[in-house]
Amino acid sequence: MKALSAYRIMWVLTIFDLPVLTAAQRKKANAFRKYLLDLGFNMMQLSVYIQHAAGKEAAESLASKVGERVPRAGKVDVLFFTDKQYESIKVFRGVADVLPPKKPNQLELF
Repeated sequence: MKALSAYRIMWVLTIFDLPVLTAAQRKKANAFRKYLLDLGFNMMQLSVYIQHAAGKEAAESLASKVGERVPRAGKVDVLFFTDKQYESIKVFRGVADVLPPKKPNQLELF
């Protein structure tokens, strides 16, 4: 049974905070995001990307590739979790603050 667990799908979650104060920093941050997409990651939020891997070794390999491309002064964390753990994620989305136009207090003709 241990051989099967080696092929358990793992999820690789990459979260990061990169400096974007200068044009050069923004360019490097965008290149890093593009690199994650090229590796097969999907964007969950602007600085949160996720990818599945066919086991712990594949997940570790992905993490190594990500680590090699971290821009200077950037902070990147890579988390691993199983399919079962991924199922238990709670997702909450707020409703957009689109309110109907405010009604005037009195009738305005002009």
